[in-house]
Amino acid sequence: MRILITNDDGIRYPGIEMLANWARKLGEVTVVAPKFEQSAKSHSINIHTPFEVKKVTWLEGIDCYSLDSTPADCVRFAMTSFDKKFDLVLSGINKGYNLGEDIVYSGTDAAIFEAAYFGVKAIAFSTIPQTYDHVPPMLDAAYEHIMENHYLDYNLLYNVNFPPVSKGILLTRQGKPYYKDRFVEVSPNMYLADGYSVYQGTSNLDEDLDAVMNGYISITPLTVGRTAEQAYEKLKSL
Repeated sequence: MRILITNDDGIRYPGIEMLANWARKLGEVTVVAPKFEQSAKSHSINIHTPFEVKKVTWLEGIDCYSLDSTPADCVRFAMTSFDKKFDLVLSGINKGYNLGEDIVYSGTDAAIFEAAYFGVKAIAFSTIPQTYDHVPPMLDAAYEHIMENHYLDYNLLYNVNFPPVSKGILLTRQGKPYYKDRFVEVSPNMYLADGYSVYQGTSNLDEDLDAVMNGYISITPLTVGRTAEQAYEKLKSL
C-alpha cells in the first residue's frame, strides 16, 4: 500500500513525524507537507503564483517533500505530479482538535477532502496541542477499529480525534462549534482573532465534540458534498 502523509502544522512538526513513522508498518510512505504552518487555511489552493516544492532529507527511508503552500495543494501536487498512485492519505496529527462545525476551517481536514477529489481513501487525525505522548496506542486502536469494521468500504473520508485519555471508540456525527472568535485591537487599526470555547458541557455522545470532551476517541465519516439534501428534496417536490 502506498500512503501519502501531510498536515497543516508544517513539515518536521512532531505530529507528522509521529504519524509518518507509525504508518511505516502499513506500507510505503511519502510525506508532502507545508513548508510553513497553514492552520485554519481550510481548502484554499494556489492557482495564481508558482510555489516551491523541495525534496528534504528528514525521515530515513521515507521520501519527504516541503511544499510552500496549503495542505490541499500538498495533496493536489502529490496526486498529479508523482509517478505513482496513492492508496491512502493520512493527515495530521494536528496540534488541537478538529471537531464540530469548526472542521470547515481545518487545513488538516481539507487535505482529506482533496484526496476525495481523486477518489482516494483518507483519514485525518487530531488531538490536544500540549502533547502527543498518549497518541501511539490510540492510533493503533482507531486504525484497527476502522479496518476491522470495514469503514473505508462505506465512505472515503474519516475524521478522528484523540482525547488525552480514552474510554473507548465511538462512531460520531459532526457536532456543533467548539470555538468562536472575538477580535482584539492590538495596535491602531490592527486586530487579532481571540478564540474562546463555546462548548456547553453536554453529553450527546452521537456528536464528535461531546464524545471527545467526555473521553472517547471520535471517528466521524465526512463528505465533500454540501447540498442540503432534505431541503433539496422538499423544494423539488413543490
